[in-house]
Amino acid sequence: MTVLAGKHIVITGGTGQLGSAVVAQLLEAGAICHVPNSHAEAPGHFPFAAHERVRLAHNVYLADSPAVDEFYRAVPDLWASINLAGGFAKAAFDKTESASFAEMMETNVRTTFLCSRAAVRAMLASGTGGRIVNVSARPGLDPRRGGGMVAYATSKAAVAAMTVALAEEVKGKGILVNAVAPSTLDTASNRAEMPDADAAKWVSLGAAAEAIVYLASPQNQAMSGAVVPIYGNA
Repeated sequence: MTVLAGKHIVITGGTGQLGSAVVAQLLEAGAICHVPNSHAEAPGHFPFAAHERVRLAHNVYLADSPAVDEFYRAVPDLWASINLAGGFAKAAFDKTESASFAEMMETNVRTTFLCSRAAVRAMLASGTGGRIVNVSARPGLDPRRGGGMVAYATSKAAVAAMTVALAEEVKGKGILVNAVAPSTLDTASNRAEMPDADAAKWVSLGAAAEAIVYLASPQNQAMSGAVVPIYGNA
């Protein structure tokens, strides 16, 4: 499959577990992957650092507006921005400090805002349209499932609202904006942290990546303003 052959795509959080799965599928589809990395060198666990169609940019802090703008300006002919970067925190509400709440908003909401804004600017300037894919989460759509996750659920609800609002604003300009909202992903870290959970009910990285890549591809001709639940068997 080469539906994305030669297309330049940004993947924030691309060196993470879900990010690596997304990058793998994008490369298979022929894309050129631009992956911002907050560290000075590539993480040892990222398997695509030396791939000829992966462009790693180091020391890019995604909550810093000038750094994000500079990174996106260096991407030629941007087709899509897949905004996977984010964080997770869990604590009882009365134990959640103001700084922890602020961190969830910065890590999940501010980064998505800055990257989406930079992507929209690039796409409007090119006049060729493009795709933006954000990541909400099941607690962001169904906060009743967010016990001990008030700050996290609030931040992911904000990402969902941002996605829908932005999709409406850029309607008719060739830019389609969507999000996915996974439940628990079947990752090595989740298995280690929840050894007694039924991982068969979790969402595989491959399945989540497949949905994300579709939304970011030219095959998606009409879907915009959707926040797609990816709940697996849960």
